[in-house]
Amino acid sequence: MEIKNKIPIVLFDDQCYVCIKFATIVNFFSRGKITMIGHYSDFGKKIREEILDDSALEMFWFIDEYFASGGRAALLPLIKSIFSTKSRKTKFAQMDTICSNECKSVKAVFVRSFTLITNSKKLAYKKSK
Repeated sequence: MEIKNKIPIVLFDDQCYVCIKFATIVNFFSRGKITMIGHYSDFGKKIREEILDDSALEMFWFIDEYFASGGRAALLPLIKSIFSTKSRKTKFAQMDTICSNECKSVKAVFVRSFTLITNSKKLAYKKSK
């Protein structure tokens, strides 16, 4: 898979209202310098199959040149990338929101926030040439 031209990447749940809002905020602060890809998009599925493991759907992922960091472990690399990445404009991944009203509740926000804090993983990988 050819991902080196798209790095850095944030892989997020594009069927979750809270996650989409999180990705929108990240995209705003990064000024389009980070490629935003949904878990359920075609490219997101390829990334999950080739780079990530079975826990891929449990958290958002930040993928740079050497590591794929998920959940809590992805926060610091994501923040560093927002402030240090070279300027380039990327397109925010278009997604179909398949979300019920339950997804937009206060409980959903707390559950997703708790999941972010409790889940953490860092995977090393070899990037494609």
